[in-house]
Amino acid sequence: MIRQRAKAGFVGRRAQLTLFTENLAKDPFSEEAPADFLFHVRGVGGVGKSTLLRQWQEAARRADAVTAVVDENDVHGVQQALVELVRQLEAQGGPCKEFGKAVEQSGREQAAQAEPFPVEGEASVSSRVMTQAALGAASLLPGAGFVTAMANPEAAAQGLDRLRSASRSRSQRRGGRGDETGLSRAFVTELERLCRRQRWVVLFFDTWEQTAHYLDGWLLRLLDEEFGPVPANVVIVLAGRDELAERDWAPLRAHVMDVPLEVFTEAETRALLASRNVTEPAVVDAVLQLSMGLPLLVELLSLARPNTVEDLDAGGDFADVAVERFVQWITDPKKREAVRACALPLQLNEDVFDAAAGPEAEGLWEWLCGQPFVSGRGDYKHYHAVVRASMVHQQRAHSPQGWASAHTRLADVHAAWRGSVEERLPEAKRWEEAEWRRHRVDGTYHRLCAYPGAYLTAALEQVVHAVGQSAAVLRQWIEAFDQAARDTTDPTLLSWAGRLQSALTSDDPVLACLGALLSHGGLSADSRSWASTYRGNHLYFRDREEEALAELDRAVAQNARNATAWSRRGEVHRWMGHYDRAIADLTAALDIDPTHAWALASRGMSHRQAGSYDLAVADLTAAIGIAPDYFWARLELGDALRQAGHYDRAVAEFTALIEHDPTHAWALAGRGEAHQRAGRYDQAVADFTAALDIDPTHAWALASRGQTHHHADRHDQAIADLTAAIGIAPDYSWAFGARGEAHRAVGDYDQAIADFTAALDIAPDYSWALGTRGHTHHQAGHYDQAIADLTAALDIDPTHAWVLATRIQVHRQAGRREEARRDLDRAVEAHPEDDSCTFEKLMFEAVEGRLQSSAEQWSQLISSQEDPTGAEAVFLNVFRSLFVETENRVPEATEELLAVHPGRGDLADLFSYVVELSALTGELGDRAQQCRDLIMEHNPDVGRP
Repeated sequence: MIRQRAKAGFVGRRAQLTLFTENLAKDPFSEEAPADFLFHVRGVGGVGKSTLLRQWQEAARRADAVTAVVDENDVHGVQQALVELVRQLEAQGGPCKEFGKAVEQSGREQAAQAEPFPVEGEASVSSRVMTQAALGAASLLPGAGFVTAMANPEAAAQGLDRLRSASRSRSQRRGGRGDETGLSRAFVTELERLCRRQRWVVLFFDTWEQTAHYLDGWLLRLLDEEFGPVPANVVIVLAGRDELAERDWAPLRAHVMDVPLEVFTEAETRALLASRNVTEPAVVDAVLQLSMGLPLLVELLSLARPNTVEDLDAGGDFADVAVERFVQWITDPKKREAVRACALPLQLNEDVFDAAAGPEAEGLWEWLCGQPFVSGRGDYKHYHAVVRASMVHQQRAHSPQGWASAHTRLADVHAAWRGSVEERLPEAKRWEEAEWRRHRVDGTYHRLCAYPGAYLTAALEQVVHAVGQSAAVLRQWIEAFDQAARDTTDPTLLSWAGRLQSALTSDDPVLACLGALLSHGGLSADSRSWASTYRGNHLYFRDREEEALAELDRAVAQNARNATAWSRRGEVHRWMGHYDRAIADLTAALDIDPTHAWALASRGMSHRQAGSYDLAVADLTAAIGIAPDYFWARLELGDALRQAGHYDRAVAEFTALIEHDPTHAWALAGRGEAHQRAGRYDQAVADFTAALDIDPTHAWALASRGQTHHHADRHDQAIADLTAAIGIAPDYSWAFGARGEAHRAVGDYDQAIADFTAALDIAPDYSWALGTRGHTHHQAGHYDQAIADLTAALDIDPTHAWVLATRIQVHRQAGRREEARRDLDRAVEAHPEDDSCTFEKLMFEAVEGRLQSSAEQWSQLISSQEDPTGAEAVFLNVFRSLFVETENRVPEATEELLAVHPGRGDLADLFSYVVELSALTGELGDRAQQCRDLIMEHNPDVGRP
């Protein structure tokens, strides 16, 4: 009733109301006189900003607009604000399905936020498998073109892993910015939909002096159309106490309609009082003096219905007097006490109202919501800051014991409500639950108000955990702490509030806040351990691994039972390639908490990177059994199964992920890898294409599809895809190397060498690119350059058997038999089980005429290749016809090889070996000459550089 009367008697601000109404009458799409789209209402507290926004909202709705409004009670981060705006827009304009999908996707991504990341400089197993799928499996012939690339998929994975780990961890390393962007794009999509159906969409942001902490940067990005074009018929209204920051808003200053609100003029004050039947001249003069024209106080004093000047004794602070007079003139004592009691909570719903006001106030909730100083939408209401501050001050001063008792009672109530939430939540999930956090922070506020000194340490220990959650949660806690400091005026609380607020505005709020908290000598060892855990985790996400390890060492030293500290230190070790130490730390975490699903999954990744695939599969399977929503672990399990050669099981795992989320581009690409490795190229291309339909910027999927085309001898398509991937990720060294390999396969040696060189410019230690460039120089007839590159690759990694085998080949075919012999002796000693080295040993014996002693070994080597692809099989058949099954099978085997249309570079590898063998006398030389002639007849240029 009071609100209805206030609306009917709205006095003042006529000019501002007319300004907004006339703007809504304009054509938003006019080029000559477009409507203003950005308003900023500003003025001191109590000047009527929120009241004016309510009037503007009603005017907008009369102008066929859908509207939404948020204030400090709705906003502790961008996602919360967007969800509340969309909730209100849906109520007027229908379901916002795209935004709903984006929220679900954001939830899935947040559930995977704890995902361990592949170690920089070491190829993760999933990347190794991808490379094996793209380039082949274990090599038989290191110089055989399409088999050459197969010889070292491990090294090729380095460039991919940098891209893949960066892509999958990008949103985390940006503090969730990826989720924010996705939601914001979906929000703009919904605005476009609404704007096609409605004349206007008007978004109101109240109490901007507080909500700007969360939304200022986001709004500037929105207006800069970073999330997509904002429709012309969207109007944005900000209302706050302060002017917009000049540094940030200067580019938009010309577009901001500034609406400063001043206090009421004398005429406006008299008009409002007259509308409330306050007309006694002496009383009107007293109100003019006492209220100083502040609309909120004029309204409160008028509602008190003063009849005499004595009713408005102006002793004391003018705001306190106005509020107290209003309370005193509430004739019903139950209502009067309810108004005072409900000033203590930070926010109100009917349950909090019942707890604060008690059973005596039963049935008064709706009455309280109708008071002019109570506002808010949805489930929660709040007092105007000026009114609440006055009431809080008076209650604390009037009865310190009553003040402490009331706050203790409210703290206990929130503790009980929090306990109810905890009954349905595992401990690890509590901080993720908004309802739990609300009861926790409100309880902390009330206990600080009741006993500031006694509860200080406990409150600071809560802030330690808040720092470990998110920027929005941290700000929520610090704001509650700051409010308790201002409401109690306790010097120690005020000092701490200042330190925390200062830390919050620093360049690195997490480190600054935790540093301040650790300076408090009263923190328990457990809290210190958690503070160091959060610091270590934060440093890890900032790529400061050594500092992170030192901090996590302190965390473990403070509390050896902190499973999270052990697991996070293990994860840092895993990232740095210290697999034994990673597994030891993660095992220690699991000894403390065997149900620690994240530690299990991270240990699974560590096992996998260390080559223990069965242990990896076991750990990842166990982690998923504990936490079925660990979808990133399912992705890693698919990779592990594929690495272990269980391609169909890997496909099944990826398929389960895709059924859960058909838009999971990484799962589609992962399944594509599994199909590719199994030789199912069409299915692989289909999956990579589906991933790219979802995310056209998915450089890894593009590159993998390119490698699939290369493996299927579709070299032009391979080069096109790899070129597109490089266009998206110009520092993608692996894609340059893969494109170089495609150019080499078709005999375009200059382009191949240029691509390998580009890869090495990005990653100078990229030994696979060095080795393959050396091989390409060999094919082009540049023997010295070939030896130089192969030697440089071996300097980086002396264990590269295929590089050593290739250098044997180059030395031998260049006529440098002694150098070739020394390399061969080294290879046999260092890599006795390696197929590529065995191949070069047998070739050496063959060209030296010692074929009889090695014939059985040739048979064993060729027969040992498991599940060769079609191209590999025909290649093997040629060597089988030369060395094993010699009964005139050379023409048939050669024709089969030529029928698969190998590229000039691939064919050149085989040709170089055949030329060596054709120089021999006897039957082997004759068979080799026959093969050589058939190849040259098919491609006369094959042997030319």
